[in-house]
Amino acid sequence: MQIRFPWEPDPAAGAPQPGPDLLDPVPAAPRRRGRPPAGAGRHAEIGAGEGAGGWLFHHLIVSGPATTIASFMAMARGAGVVPWRLDGAELEERVFVQAVSQPPERRGLSVAGCRILARQFRDRAEAHHAKAVALVGVSRACPLDLHALLPVPDPILALGPTHPDALAWLRTQWGVTDGLRQARLLARPKPGGRLPAGQKVIGYGFFTAAPETPQPAIATLESQWPALRFWLTPRPAG
Repeated sequence: MQIRFPWEPDPAAGAPQPGPDLLDPVPAAPRRRGRPPAGAGRHAEIGAGEGAGGWLFHHLIVSGPATTIASFMAMARGAGVVPWRLDGAELEERVFVQAVSQPPERRGLSVAGCRILARQFRDRAEAHHAKAVALVGVSRACPLDLHALLPVPDPILALGPTHPDALAWLRTQWGVTDGLRQARLLARPKPGGRLPAGQKVIGYGFFTAAPETPQPAIATLESQWPALRFWLTPRPAG
């Protein structure tokens, strides 16, 4: 019997691995004056089933006035942690039921032992959760933190990350239910053309669980930052 902690990677799915071009943005189609190809829009679309069951690697390219870019970069930085409420009692009971429901020859523990295991699991999970939540509003290690840009409301946080209403909010507002993984700044972002004087371009690379993409979040950012232009390009990681 093996029980993983919530922060441990799923060995079946594997952790997302950066592609060889992580430090280089997807080349933009040639276009004069730095504009995207006509009719292409600002978001690359991906089929609903494409990359399903794995990871999608994304490039997000942002361009605009240098001062506005600086403000956006400052706003986007955060801990990379969503401070969900953790129901320790519910977690402990769920782990106990999972452990005790195994056939005796497989679980290797008595019923009392399963209860002790569940309590230990809860204690470690609560300690890990408290340490992570304490970083919110303090750490700025993550360059692209959706919770910093588009915070999850407190009533939704109180539901926990697996509640149907919380998942519905994430799908509607962010487009992703598991956040952004391995978010980092790109070293050599390219705007797709020559930038006007006073303009700047930045780029981010990150993974999401396929087939989700943060297009709803980007659409909201476009309305909140009208001086900036956003190009999101998702593709299967491999």
